[in-house]
Amino acid sequence: MNQNAHAGDLRTVTSADGSTIAYQTFGQGAPVILIGGAFNDRTTMFALAETLAPHVTAVVYDRRGRGDSTDDSTPGQFAVDREIEDLAALIEALGGRVSLFGHSSGGVLALQAAMRGLPVDKVAVYEPAYIIPSSRPVPPADAFDRLKEFVAKGDRDGAAGSFLEEQVGVPGQMVAGMRAGEGWGYMCAQALTLPYDVAICGVGGGIPAKQLAALQVPTLAVYGDQTSESLQAATKAVADTVPGTRHVVLEGQDHGVLHHPEALSPALAEFLA
Repeated sequence: MNQNAHAGDLRTVTSADGSTIAYQTFGQGAPVILIGGAFNDRTTMFALAETLAPHVTAVVYDRRGRGDSTDDSTPGQFAVDREIEDLAALIEALGGRVSLFGHSSGGVLALQAAMRGLPVDKVAVYEPAYIIPSSRPVPPADAFDRLKEFVAKGDRDGAAGSFLEEQVGVPGQMVAGMRAGEGWGYMCAQALTLPYDVAICGVGGGIPAKQLAALQVPTLAVYGDQTSESLQAATKAVADTVPGTRHVVLEGQDHGVLHHPEALSPALAEFLA
């Protein structure tokens, strides 16, 4: 299947700091922005966007510094505010109100946008990548600085490896195997933006419980029953903290659900449409 068959033309908006943010739309109806996590650009959301297109206008975009989007912010800062400003510019271009769906750190960014008061009608998240200390080790205190050092040197391979081993907890031997795989080049293409994902999810672990508990936006929290204990714990923490959250568990799915959009889209379409 040609995943781009029903996509609209590539468009851009200008964020508050002058960065160019590229996006495409699928379908018609109320707009829903789909937000990818670490190592993802807008193309990883194409298949899900197509499955949602009969119900909503699914909007995919390149987070800053990825794909066709630029990052014109001060080098080395990786401020969450810049990504919130990107979403604000995109929401304005889409008519002023949207719903959000986010996968992994993209889910955390979606929640951040809603908590900061952007004009968001609904938020759906799949395995938001908060670190719950009781479910997994917290990264070393200096891991974020090491990651930023790799990025400052333009070392994409080093940044990707550092992020996977220290932030995600992937064993070094497994990372070595990933380096030999055909997908490593794609991952490295996004690697210089990884500090944004760390900054969004929080360096020290935990969830922003007070802010989440005050969130008044209808929320859907989803995880797969084959995913890691830590991601299940993070999703449950969101569901338990945001008032009135609808909680869904997908049978047979893990963190790679974007490769199986037909498993995820029914719950999303029902919630978002």
